[in-house]
Amino acid sequence: MNTAELIVGGLCGVVIISMIIWIGIALYIAHNKMDVILEHLKNSSAGIRLAALKHGGAWGRLLLVGGASGLVTFTNFYIRRGTLSTDDAKNFPSALKQKLVLMQWSALALLSSMVVLVAVGKSGVLK
Repeated sequence: MNTAELIVGGLCGVVIISMIIWIGIALYIAHNKMDVILEHLKNSSAGIRLAALKHGGAWGRLLLVGGASGLVTFTNFYIRRGTLSTDDAKNFPSALKQKLVLMQWSALALLSSMVVLVAVGKSGVLK
């Protein structure tokens, strides 16, 4: 392995560790704020669907936090589709909304960076 491949591999390791930390934070939010999230999404069909994940174990809780973060990050998209109530979007606690939006964008950034790093590693550009 040359130096460039080692750097890309190290960066992939950093991204994987960051993803594990992200999962831990998402589970922490799900454990402490799940009732608040579901209470503020109770008038939306998407919120009702997310409530079914409440008893789904760790995987269900991750899906619940991911779904809720998508709803509060892309509110206009979900309001136009009719799955998010405008009252729910307006009355959602701003501090929790900021955390969920940060979680959504950081997940997208981590996934994108991993895809780019793997593509660069597999492309043979580094050889």
